Amino acid sequence: MAVYTELQEDALRHFLTSYDLGTLQSYEGIAEGIENSNFRLTTTKGVFILTLFEKRMNPEELPWFLGFMGHLAQEGIACPLPVVGRDGEALRTLAGRPAVIVTFLQGKSLTEYDTSSCEAVGRMMARLHQVGQGYAPMRRNALDVLGWKDLLERCRSGGDPSLEALITEAQSRLAWLEEHWPDEQTLPRGPIHADMFPDNVFFNQSALSGVIDFYFACTDFLAYDLAICLNAWCFDQDMTYRSEWAQSMIKGYEAIRPLSPQERAFLPILCQGAALRFLLTRLYDWVHTPKDALVTRKDPWEYQKRLAFFAEQDYV
Repeated sequence: MAVYTELQEDALRHFLTSYDLGTLQSYEGIAEGIENSNFRLTTTKGVFILTLFEKRMNPEELPWFLGFMGHLAQEGIACPLPVVGRDGEALRTLAGRPAVIVTFLQGKSLTEYDTSSCEAVGRMMARLHQVGQGYAPMRRNALDVLGWKDLLERCRSGGDPSLEALITEAQSRLAWLEEHWPDEQTLPRGPIHADMFPDNVFFNQSALSGVIDFYFACTDFLAYDLAICLNAWCFDQDMTYRSEWAQSMIKGYEAIRPLSPQERAFLPILCQGAALRFLLTRLYDWVHTPKDALVTRKDPWEYQKRLAFFAEQDYV
């Protein structure tokens, strides 16, 4: 989440006349995240989240995301539900951008977590994967190995030695992963969240209350989604891998959906791929994010450390 496109209050009030959401009381931009412009809306009927989709998003793919979220919500997964207007449509245009309003999810992300919270995340992910099998439409992962290669080619150091070193290392890691990445027939596939970071998972006290931000969701290896979470959740602030957190997450996942032997065998490689994926997207945004954008750039070097860890280990 971020704010790249500013909203005029008059335009927003006019936009809301297409919905049965009451009268606008206040709105504010949300600075977290990096992809789209997000606003918290408070109306006389409650709190909602408005997203304006920026240029990286293909508008033709938005019905897939909205349909997936609607499917999950109907099957009991706690996630934002797209709000339809009086004409029955959820996808509209505001400020020259595709726009969607979704319901507000109660709870907040954790700044500190432990084995129990990691186990809860594993359970939620496995349940999402189970339910997702009933969603027939497919969406190719635009940030697969080919997508990583494209991102890397569009990153330039601008003469910064630290960026040059990072780019060189990423090139080497990518070449290795291209040779070792599983083909599509090797592992179970289906709809995945692909971005279930701590800031996208909400808790009420100690209970997991829901998952947000489905705009990286796609069809890919189910175990790759778990590898993303092992990267995102299982390193502490000192970049030390917490194996007890990882094992708790895997335990929670397998309580709902046991991993196959092939998934177990490929999990270390999938973890390397997940680390490289976030290294590259963070690197791209580090280089290309406008200086005046209301957005918090995320550190790609954090994922250099994660990638190095998983590349040196023969277990997860």
